[in-house]
Amino acid sequence: MDMRERVERLTEERQRIALGGGAEKLEKRRASGRLTARERLDFLFDSGSFTELDALVRHRSTDFGLDRAEAPADGVITGFGTVNGRQVYAYAQDFTVLGGSLGEMHANKICKVMDLAAKAGVPFIGINDSGGARIQEGVAGLNGYGKIFFRNTSYSGVIPQISAIMGPCAGGAVYSPALTDFVFMVDGTSHMFITGPEVIKTVTGEDVSFEQLGGAVTHNQTSGVAHFIAVSDQAALEQIKRLLSFLPSNNLDDPPLLPANDPPNRREERLLDVVPSDPNKPYDVRDVILAVVDGGDFLEAQERWATNMVVGFARMEGRPVGIIANQPRVLAGCIDINSSDKAARFIRFCDAFGLPVISFVDTPGYLPGTAQEHGGIIRHGAKLLYAYSEATVPKLTVILRKAYGGAYLAMCSQSLGADLSYAWPTAEIAVMGPEGAANIVFKREIEKAEDPVATRKSLIQDYREKFATPFVAASLGLVEGVIDPRETREVLCRALRSLAGKRESRPAKRHGNFPI
Repeated sequence: MDMRERVERLTEERQRIALGGGAEKLEKRRASGRLTARERLDFLFDSGSFTELDALVRHRSTDFGLDRAEAPADGVITGFGTVNGRQVYAYAQDFTVLGGSLGEMHANKICKVMDLAAKAGVPFIGINDSGGARIQEGVAGLNGYGKIFFRNTSYSGVIPQISAIMGPCAGGAVYSPALTDFVFMVDGTSHMFITGPEVIKTVTGEDVSFEQLGGAVTHNQTSGVAHFIAVSDQAALEQIKRLLSFLPSNNLDDPPLLPANDPPNRREERLLDVVPSDPNKPYDVRDVILAVVDGGDFLEAQERWATNMVVGFARMEGRPVGIIANQPRVLAGCIDINSSDKAARFIRFCDAFGLPVISFVDTPGYLPGTAQEHGGIIRHGAKLLYAYSEATVPKLTVILRKAYGGAYLAMCSQSLGADLSYAWPTAEIAVMGPEGAANIVFKREIEKAEDPVATRKSLIQDYREKFATPFVAASLGLVEGVIDPRETREVLCRALRSLAGKRESRPAKRHGNFPI
């Protein structure tokens, strides 16, 4: 066999592998509105940039008829390429090949590209579409999952890790996405669960559908497992590209800098009217965020879960930043179990990858009630304190309105390490709200008054003017300044510039003990 014949054979083998589970199965996938594994990678990567690795790998199992099973690429496509010009490693499971099931060689391929991504210091993306462990290979498949989990953990905080769920992801397979930084799901076609509906019905008698149990809406809105939801495979992949535009390639690189087309000294007149004069009236904190950041461009994460806290990415003078904000429209901006978890993990991600954190504060406190106390608000709320205290990136805080008690401290107060703190004139910084404080401090005066209602109202207003103002905190140096809301963008841009070279050392240790 001469060289030409050998090359022709190679070409035929490549064509066979490119067909995955066969033309019929590929067409069936397309007919359902989903992309094939290779189409997903083609859509994600810049045209012609993807280089496949280990395409010729085959499984080694001969049990239960696997010796006769065709499994091109062993059901997973791995490789590297560029996304908007930046290097990225990725894999895409191919459901048309043995249901995308994970066996020994399938796992080895994934582990190899994870290791290469870490060595190269570039983001890693996993596109999950699998029936789970390959039962015919027994414990070898389980061992493969373990090796993947170990790498997810080892490379956490080293390179950004992103998971896209574009089909089933069940059993132990769900823990790899859960260990990554961000999870994307497609409405109607993505499902994640530890045990499926049939097992649940057998064990507990509960009747639940795939969508109710582990669909995209469930995990974006109820469980908080997922961070983004999309209407199609293409939309999810576009979201991933947008997310990558805010992230550095690794923990040693600077976040990507874009041209700053929005003047840093831009004044926003509308900010004078965003926060109502009535401290009990709600508003949307995203109106503040959009008015302050570059071009009103804000990528919100976990938009449907724990909506009393807003987190996401934006840019200031072209530099990516992380945004955390209380949302007065939901639960009056109170901090609860889920919002503590949501914000804490986001802060730790920003800290791991060098993204400055800007916090917009308007919270009356931690959410009261037996459900919160019995659910562990103490340990969950402590996560927020821990995350802010642990973070060494530049930290800026703007108090918009309410900042009471422990919640004031938890939302990146100076005492928790805020580098620079500012307050709007509407800020109320105190141990508790004026109403509650008046009931305690002036209890006897109110009881003895001829008109207790009028007296209480007057004393509340007196307390608000004397103690619950930003000027008291400013006089103690606990905020660097009280600022005109219209100047918020300029103040933050200047502060970020001044902290661009921030370095902060901490006591030497293996690691801290994060509250659970």
